[in-house]
Amino acid sequence: MSTGFFKVPVPVNEPNLMYAPGSAERTALKAALNQFKSESADLPMFIGGKEVRTGKKIAMHPPHEHKHVLGHYHAGTGEHVKQAIDAALKAKKQWENMPWEHRSAIFLKAADLLAGPYRARINAATMLCQSKNAFQAEIDAACELIDFLRYNVQFATEIYSQQPVSSKGMWNRMEQRALEGFVFAITPFNFTAIAGNLPTSAALMGNTVVWKPSNTQIFSAWVIMDVLRESGLPDGVINLVYTPGAETGKIVFAHPDFAGIHFTGSTEVFHEFWKTIGNNIASYKSYPRIVGETGGKDFVLAHPSADARAVITALSRGAFEYQGQKCSAASRAYIPSNLWKQVREGLVADISSFKMGTTEDFRNFINAVIDEKSFDKLAGYIDQAKKDAGVEIVAGGGYDKSEGYFIQPTVIQASDPMYTTMCTELFGPVLSLYVYDENRFEETLDLVDSTSAYALTGCVFSQDRNIINHVSKRLVNAAGNFYINDKPTGAVVAQQPFGGGRASGTNDKAGSMINLLRWVSPRSIKETFAPPTDYRYPFMSEQ
Repeated sequence: MSTGFFKVPVPVNEPNLMYAPGSAERTALKAALNQFKSESADLPMFIGGKEVRTGKKIAMHPPHEHKHVLGHYHAGTGEHVKQAIDAALKAKKQWENMPWEHRSAIFLKAADLLAGPYRARINAATMLCQSKNAFQAEIDAACELIDFLRYNVQFATEIYSQQPVSSKGMWNRMEQRALEGFVFAITPFNFTAIAGNLPTSAALMGNTVVWKPSNTQIFSAWVIMDVLRESGLPDGVINLVYTPGAETGKIVFAHPDFAGIHFTGSTEVFHEFWKTIGNNIASYKSYPRIVGETGGKDFVLAHPSADARAVITALSRGAFEYQGQKCSAASRAYIPSNLWKQVREGLVADISSFKMGTTEDFRNFINAVIDEKSFDKLAGYIDQAKKDAGVEIVAGGGYDKSEGYFIQPTVIQASDPMYTTMCTELFGPVLSLYVYDENRFEETLDLVDSTSAYALTGCVFSQDRNIINHVSKRLVNAAGNFYINDKPTGAVVAQQPFGGGRASGTNDKAGSMINLLRWVSPRSIKETFAPPTDYRYPFMSEQ
């Protein structure tokens, strides 16, 4: 057998295309949008290399145009979950024994397909079914997913290359085995890149996967599956199912070969998963890996020395890009009294200039929230804020679901820093802020650190380096991703590995080698070339 020590292509972050009028990428994206809108998609599950159609069809609607039907997906049952587990276990031995460079080549090819012929399709599917504008889709569905695929290959080689030292007469080696069993990936609606990364990162390391995407993300999940199939992913390595959450979890977590979960979703669901896994721990062949990112109540903290214009832009972008439906979105802000007048005027001016509507109209900065459940929840919080004493709607406050699930970007000023919207994760285009006495910055730091159970992202704005140093240390546990003079969103693979602590998850840092280490089980090997042949040691030769 021929072999070698292989170096993978050096990854670089995929450049963002800008979709300017007249550009080739804009023309291609518009064509893909028109194609998807004019067709009726019929999306099966994908189990053991076979397309599975159940006949139980569920309609897919754009959130910004909920009367339009993009097509249907075929809903599955618990039996399909069992089939997916069986397919994953059947494919496991051959997949984990495939040389790492061949596994890597599959995902590198997938990255190139996404960067080229599939770019317009993955972006168009994300824009239509998840209501992202062209730029938000580009930085997510295309660029970030491409980065995950390419950089994960680099991270894998770094893991495999880490080897122990060897003393004279022996050779010590370290193997990185796939986990013993199958991995369960549960992915969210809000980032196509996360939906692609959670199953593929585990698969890259030799694991086989049962993948359950969010129902509102199935359209782009199917495009990802198309890319992986064209890239040569063997049958059964990743099995895509559209099955009921509770039933799926019950079957997966009761299986003795369950080896790990890669999850992004709500804290409440993750807590239930952890409890169930704990209760079932004696039935598993090994201790399952539990990796989860669960949300945030992310903060913007402005010091009295901050540049007000920079704060305004951080709030306008950080709170309202993708309708605030990012785990990292700016959700609570603390503005000093000396800057409040300027920040208020600038923020109101920005929001009044936002255009809101469908994703197909590229002039729109704001689109729809994901579904009616989210719309109704957000509308309820806004209505309550209008009634409550000590609360002012500074901007926005309107909503309309007659055509799509549109919530106006809304700013709530609360005189009580513990008002409900200052503390509760809303996951929508609602920013709550508290104006603090500019002379009470230290007390405000206490508020920032203690108000929320989450600790995902946060940022500080200041032009005083001593303050920046102080805040960085004082809020060391308040955010897993901490930004200085920048909004708390927009983490880039390999540049700002993403994840938080406290109630925000296990902080296993997607976009870094740290995450991939969770999907392998190391084996130390010692080989002795001239083993001893007598049990006696030299010290035993005399009394």
